[in-house]
Amino acid sequence: MDFKVKSAELEIVCGITSKLPVNVQAEFAFAGKSNVGKSSLINGLMNRKSLARTSAEPGKTQTINFYHVNKEFYLVDLPGYGYAKRAKGEVEKWGKMIENYLHSSNVLKQVFLLVDMRHEPGANDIQMYKWIIHQGYEPIIIATKADKLNRSQYQKALKVLRQGFGMPSDGILIPYSSITKQGRDEIYEIIQSYI
Repeated sequence: MDFKVKSAELEIVCGITSKLPVNVQAEFAFAGKSNVGKSSLINGLMNRKSLARTSAEPGKTQTINFYHVNKEFYLVDLPGYGYAKRAKGEVEKWGKMIENYLHSSNVLKQVFLLVDMRHEPGANDIQMYKWIIHQGYEPIIIATKADKLNRSQYQKALKVLRQGFGMPSDGILIPYSSITKQGRDEIYEIIQSYI
């Protein structure tokens, strides 16, 4: 895999009232529950330790963050969902914000949905999966925390995820570990195939 990250910077931050940017370069969006390891994954992909801020308190990402990589494409970090401590109205606004983004971006190439490999998908995950499909995308599932499972649990966990989402047989599911960087090359390959 000859993909190298030469530069990465947080270029645009959009809050609930912000106007979404009109980018011309490809965008790749990352969705997932608040504590699924989205920031760790994005940092891992960008070869940075803390460009995407990881938080001890789930539900902290309340903005859509656009990271410009190699000056040739964007990684888009969507607000984490499914965190109970947020007010319902606030959560609904984030939902609208994500929907608006998925609906209006002309350069969004792929949506990655992150789930914790150790658990079957929750109602929020399944809802998000169906919703991404409804917006016209075929989500790629990234199963995070892959290093936490042993060999005997591994295939079973992948099967549980596939069945839980009702994924098509050709649906892409990538086990990922922010510790070992397992799965990173597969994600790079998908991104490269679009750019």
